Parts: sequence; structure tokens; C-alpha cells
Amino acid sequence: MIRISAAVGFLAVALGAFGAHALKEHLAALQMTDVWQKAVFYHLIHAVVLLLLASRPVVPRLPWRFFLAGIILFSGSLYLLAYTGVHWLGAITPFGGLSLLAGWLILAIRGFA
Repeated sequence: MIRISAAVGFLAVALGAFGAHALKEHLAALQMTDVWQKAVFYHLIHAVVLLLLASRPVVPRLPWRFFLAGIILFSGSLYLLAYTGVHWLGAITPFGGLSLLAGWLILAIRGFA
């Protein structure tokens, strides 16, 4: 889980740089720079949370899984939306948001147990 968490963090930084440099003109042409930045922001924050959870002596697996799913669905759908301009992809984003919320709610109720 630590390796997956670290890989997810690496990917967040890489996609942030890719969007800021290689895709800068493409995202600007589609007026999707803000969408890409929002995807990176949530991706990176929750990658840190994944790493924190994975570093616990007893990993709280359920919130870890919800956060991972949330990153994939929330940020992933926003990355695709920003790159392609295909707006129906935005319909996937709320499912990722709900997954992130579920991870936080489980932590709020159970703590690290």
C-alpha cells in the first residue's frame, strides 16, 4: 500500500507538471486549465492521505480504498474532461467526490482503527 500510495503521489506531481508545460496551450484552448488544476490539487492532497494511512502500523484499509477510488474517479474524470473537452465525463466526477467524502467520514467515525 505504501508503494501504491507513493506511485499515486508521483503521478500527481507528474500530471501537474505535464499539464502546466506540455498541455498548457491545449488546456488553454479548451478553457480547461482550471479543471486540470483542480484534478491535480485533489489528487495530490489525497495521495498524501493515502501515504499517511499506509504508514500506520495497522492500515485502515476501508478509508484507504475509498480515497484511492476517489482519486481515480474524481481526478481521473477531471483529467479526461480537461484533456478531451468531452463534458459527459463530468458526470463521473461526483462519484469520486462521494468516495473521497466516504473516506473522510469513515476516518471521522472510526479514527485510525
